[in-house]
Formats: sequence, structure tokens, C-alpha cells
Amino acid sequence: MSETVLLILVLVPALVIAIVFHEVAHGLAALMLGDPTAKEQRRLSLNPVRHVDPVGTLLVPGFLAVVGGPIFGWARPVPVNAHRLDNPRYGMMAVAAAGPGSNFLLAIVGAIVLGLSLPLEAGLVFTDTGMLQIVGDDQQLLPLPTGLTYFILINVFLAIFNLLPIPPFDGSHIVEGLIPRRYVHLYAKLRPFGMLLFFGLVALTWFAPQLGVLEKTIGGPVFWVFGEYLSLAQSIAGG
Repeated sequence: MSETVLLILVLVPALVIAIVFHEVAHGLAALMLGDPTAKEQRRLSLNPVRHVDPVGTLLVPGFLAVVGGPIFGWARPVPVNAHRLDNPRYGMMAVAAAGPGSNFLLAIVGAIVLGLSLPLEAGLVFTDTGMLQIVGDDQQLLPLPTGLTYFILINVFLAIFNLLPIPPFDGSHIVEGLIPRRYVHLYAKLRPFGMLLFFGLVALTWFAPQLGVLEKTIGGPVFWVFGEYLSLAQSIAGG
């Protein structure tokens, strides 16, 4: 099996799980804070069919994996009506934070399972094509630990990427709740340009990798947090 096919088989299911839990967490937080919109539209379900966007969750990340581009994707957003929240200003902050929070929790679960399945002699290596692998002392690929490692990395990346203060990412809703009310309308004017900035970031990462855009923005935090999760797994493996 080629590395590209293996990468797709690992990344796409992990991405689907991470995105589904992320969206459901938004809906559950909104429900607990007074907004039942997601429940009314039957979006508080872990059934991927209710959340998956065929293009954003499957085709785009699969295509990017094949061509070697930066892997990203999206799901159908869970509907949230801020006006139905008990406290719209701070409620939206909590609803926004719930998505990345769920990914950090999934990464913890992944690290625990990785630690329980990780042989003491296992090691993390990168292939010539940049694929991350967990191998045994005989340098043979260990599929389950490798898949769990990508699962952790995807959840960490999704959480931190969504915390960027770029509309409509979750970080922008948190910023709107933190800044003084008199400046909220000014910040809201950036919303129409948020996706343009996002796709510009992706384009620079893909077409000008030598600039190291992601590495210089969220790369440091992502790999620091990722390393902490791997340390947790290694401590569990060591007993």
C-alpha cells in the first residue's frame, strides 16, 4: 500500500471524527445555554451524515492529501441563534470555545489509547515524503499507533486553527466577547473578509511553502501541544 493511500485512509476518518465532535460540542453548549436550535434541527447527533459536507469533509482533504497540499476541511456548521442564548455576548464565547475544547479532549483520549497500545521500543520517524510513522524496534510500521498519532495531531491542529481570531472561526467569537462593546461593531466589519484571509493563508501555504506561513503562525503552538500529548502517551506506555 502506497504512503499516499495509507495517509488518506488515516487522515480522512480522523478528520471526520474530529469535525463531527467539534460541531456537536457547539450545539450541546448552545443547548445548555438556552438555544435549542441545533436540537430542533437534529444536529446533536454523532452520525457523520448529519454534519459531513461532501466537498469540505471528504473531497477537499482527500484531494489535498493526494497532491501533497496542506490538509484542511470543514463540515456543515451547527446552527446557533445568539438571540436565544441566556446571555448572547458571553454565551457565544462559551459556544465557540466548546468546539476547540472538544478537540483537545479527543486528543487526550487519543493519547491515552496510544499510550496503552505503544510498545516500549517504538519510535516516531518521518519518511522521505514527510509522513509521520510509529515504528517498532524492527523499523516496521505500527498501523494503530501511527493512526492514533495522526488523530492527536489533527485534533490539536483543528483546535488551535479554529482559535485564530479570523471571522468566522471560533476565535473571532471569543474575541468579540472579550473586547469592549464599543469596538464590537468595528471588529464585525472584518467578518466579510475572514474567508478571503483564510483562503489566502491556505494559498500561501500551498503555493509558497518556502515562506513557512503555517510554521510561523500556528506551527509552534501546534507542535508544542502535540509534543505534550505524545509525552503523556509515552508516560502511560512506560507504566
